[in-house]
Amino acid sequence: MASRTTSPCLIFLLALLLPLAAVAVPRRHRFPSLQLAPVNASEPPTTFFEVDRPIQPPRGSVGPCSALLLSDSFGYTYGRPPATAAYVPPECLAAARARGGSLALAVLEWSADCRGRQFDRIFGVWLSGAELLRSCTAEPRPDGILWSVSRDVTRYAALLSEPGEVAVYLGNIVDSTYTGVYHANLTLHLYFHSTTPSPPPLPHADLILPISRSLPLNDGQWFAIQNSADVQSRKLAIPSNTYRAVLEVFVSFHSSDEFWYTNPPNEYIEANNLSSVPGNGAFREVIVKVDDNVVGAVWPFTVIYTGGVNPLLWRPITGIGSFNLPTYDIDITPFLGKLMDGKEHNFGFAVTNALDMWYIDANLHLWLDHKSKKTVGSLISYDAASSANVDSQFSGLDGRFVTSASRHVSATGWVESSHGKVMTTFYQRFNYKNSNVYSKNGSEQVVNQTIDAKSGVSTTNGAVLLSEEVHQVFPLYLFSGTSDEVGDEYSLVSAIKLSINEKRGSGAEQGFSYSSLRNAQSARGSMRVKGNLVTSGSGENHQVYKYVGTDGCYSRDVSSKNYTIVFDHSDDSCLKGSQVKGSRFPSS
Repeated sequence: MASRTTSPCLIFLLALLLPLAAVAVPRRHRFPSLQLAPVNASEPPTTFFEVDRPIQPPRGSVGPCSALLLSDSFGYTYGRPPATAAYVPPECLAAARARGGSLALAVLEWSADCRGRQFDRIFGVWLSGAELLRSCTAEPRPDGILWSVSRDVTRYAALLSEPGEVAVYLGNIVDSTYTGVYHANLTLHLYFHSTTPSPPPLPHADLILPISRSLPLNDGQWFAIQNSADVQSRKLAIPSNTYRAVLEVFVSFHSSDEFWYTNPPNEYIEANNLSSVPGNGAFREVIVKVDDNVVGAVWPFTVIYTGGVNPLLWRPITGIGSFNLPTYDIDITPFLGKLMDGKEHNFGFAVTNALDMWYIDANLHLWLDHKSKKTVGSLISYDAASSANVDSQFSGLDGRFVTSASRHVSATGWVESSHGKVMTTFYQRFNYKNSNVYSKNGSEQVVNQTIDAKSGVSTTNGAVLLSEEVHQVFPLYLFSGTSDEVGDEYSLVSAIKLSINEKRGSGAEQGFSYSSLRNAQSARGSMRVKGNLVTSGSGENHQVYKYVGTDGCYSRDVSSKNYTIVFDHSDDSCLKGSQVKGSRFPSS
């Protein structure tokens, strides 16, 4: 990774405060926390949060058994080694097995506090090289903030049962202006079935191989993708008795590509001599390859970090996915026949149209046949077709750019093991459209974008053993406008609508499950900026979260304005028309 003087979560996307006549394109800066009032030691810290469905232990389980994995303070940590700690499996894991029980739920909890002024910072948590959590810090205020993130890590049961090393990289900078130090605790909470459940749940992977960089490092263990020609990879040998394989991909975008969906094409930049403006258009695709085959793709959700666009939009309700960035699964079981030859194979990542910087790594989840030393298989069919098109119309700094793209990946293969000869088909279908409009001599920008992603996997041996399908739609609307520029001071008005609409369905010998999620945010605000510091401003955010599934229901309707919760209603009932339970938070 190239040396840098600033954290990758905060690099400005345009040259800082250039005269409007030179660059009238709306600024998409990253801003540190506001310092609009003197410190009042009597004020309690503000609790920031990302709206999500609470993680509930399975009915009848016992726990938690909790273990503190790491406690550290992240001051000037940029370009320095990650914080590390030896990992020893909690004694309760072995004790539960001795009693005939099994792991029901594992939750990784990050809790932190910070006081002062600081940018948002990206960070990652790894166990034995496998990433468990990708997140962004909250931006502090003078009186202090608190926040926590919980992630279900039950699928890493194989890793949790073995000794290893925990690593946390949070590249922070502390100086006379940016004073915030992040104090964090990382805790593992375990819950157990008192007896082996009947029927047993779908088993988790027997082995998890990290596709990441190895310690020691002065950075995170992720790969850094710096441009569209950059391919980062790692070679791995697959155990010869593998019968199923799933890649779990972690993705985050920073620096010139933090707001990739707002970038104009290079031809617009060249025509207007805007050399400091990031370009390459508004389409990005993470391509995942095994050797020479494109085994899948990631068209990522447009996470906006806690300092993005207008920091006051995300206080105390943060942007969707900002505290717990989503991961993306790619089933590569159809390719196992080409991989179980005892040789190392290349697992690589690239990003279409990429600018500096993307952080990507993956965990390879493997299921092993304990009744045989070797499985065999073959790839039967494979296709990875894609298309992309940009319609550009502009005159001077005003213009309209419409980008459309599609991708289809499908693969079918068989693996023969002690489970029989099992046929697996995996597919992905993506569609993308982005409209990017500049007006008023480039001082206003409107982005309308939709990502439509559908994927599925089915396994059969004459009868259907497993069938899963996920359909996700990611709509985004962004308005940004600058005005009243005097010297290095200007006003910025912004409005954002973003959401995740998701449907999941699966069927297996253990039964059928279904879920539907609609998670939508609408935020707007304004601010006055001088010398890249916010001198005044306001922001408000309204979020509606609705989840309905065979495993329960949850809804939350919450709104904030300028650090204060206006209303907060939640409900975990599945009854239609049920009375919503309300809870009003005090002002913070």
